[in-house]
Amino acid sequence: MTGTPGLPEGYEISTDPDRIDAGRVHRWLSTDAYWAFGRSRDRQDRAIGASLNFGVYEAASGEQVAYARVVTDRATFAWLCDVYVDPSVRGKGIGTALAAAVREHLRPCGLRRVLLATHDAHGVYAKAGFAALERPDRFMALVFE
Repeated sequence: MTGTPGLPEGYEISTDPDRIDAGRVHRWLSTDAYWAFGRSRDRQDRAIGASLNFGVYEAASGEQVAYARVVTDRATFAWLCDVYVDPSVRGKGIGTALAAAVREHLRPCGLRRVLLATHDAHGVYAKAGFAALERPDRFMALVFE
């Protein structure tokens, strides 16, 4: 996905699952992401294996600097989750470009909606077209404790 709009020069986005640095993704999420603190490596590996994965990489070194995954049936629905940008590259627009790349990758699927949950990054996702739910009263959750 070279030439992704909004992606700073010197970075590239890929959906190639073989490029995902699973150890790095696990470390990022389990130690620095409020929604995934303490997530086990096994659980993270299973999540990666069952998802559409996006990585952002430094073009010169190939080092992974960001990650997102999508849970989807590729027909009606998708859930964007586990979006993480390494602190060393935050503020460059990588998160917004990643969310936009996910949107464009999913657009041909004809999905009815793509959902996500965020505590603190509403502005990042709004730039990619996401908005608050118009009818949150229609959504429910089953939470296993």
